[in-house]
Amino acid sequence: MSHNDKTTSVQQQVQKVILIEGIANALVLGLKAIVGITTGSLAIVGDALHSLTDVTNNFIAWAVVRHSNKPADKEHPYGHRKFETLAVLGLAILLVILAVELALHAFKREPVEIASSDWELGLMLVVLVINVLLASWQRGWAKRLKSDILHADASHTFADVLTTIVVIVGWQLSAKGYFWLDQLCALGVAGLILYLAFGLFKKAAPVLVDEYAVDPEALTRCVEGIDGVKGVVRVRSRWIGDMASVDLVIFVAHYLTTEESHQICDHVESVIEKEFHVADISIHVEPYHENQKGQ
Repeated sequence: MSHNDKTTSVQQQVQKVILIEGIANALVLGLKAIVGITTGSLAIVGDALHSLTDVTNNFIAWAVVRHSNKPADKEHPYGHRKFETLAVLGLAILLVILAVELALHAFKREPVEIASSDWELGLMLVVLVINVLLASWQRGWAKRLKSDILHADASHTFADVLTTIVVIVGWQLSAKGYFWLDQLCALGVAGLILYLAFGLFKKAAPVLVDEYAVDPEALTRCVEGIDGVKGVVRVRSRWIGDMASVDLVIFVAHYLTTEESHQICDHVESVIEKEFHVADISIHVEPYHENQKGQ
């Protein structure tokens, strides 16, 4: 199986995992919404909103992974991987909006009596079990497929587990008369959502502003140590989705043939790929003369 075929197979499996996760999150969303509405707990309603963002994230991730695997074309010569980054940014903005809305409702709401029954508690425990199993299952696939997006989703689902535990405890105490705990838990959920949004912003920003993907000094030292390379200039790198792209200019002896120069170039590419795990490499070759300085 070629490298491209293997990559396509992995991405197809990633899409299947995301689809199954989306179905599970939709079920969790429905259960939380039922309990939140019947009990009047703002914290549970907030947790349901959090699950709504999970379902939205799954849909976006599935669509983006599918689209980002398309090959480069005339309009997108570097491929379509940044669509995934734009989706992450959009989700981060959505999370901030939901968190602010939830916090405002918690501050404005007057204390109300919170209902609780065995069947409602049972549904929330089912939600907890589903999230625990889902996080473990997804983390296993993330390791098997070496997928960053699945690993991030697994961590997100684990955060959902902790949130659900806090919400259940706060809800049960609120139902016993500590009404203010429901508002406090709602604010806690809002804070967690903001924290997750901040993490997504940190992930998207470096890609969108073309922050370097590989330390240019380390890259220069590595290439300058290769036989036949007389100098390295204009070392640049950036992220395209979760893939690093590198381009640079190397100098080789002016008397070398075109074939010999390309052999050195091929060697440089293989070293960069091995040392820095970069698959997209562009190298321009320039002739070096002995009277050149600082090249």
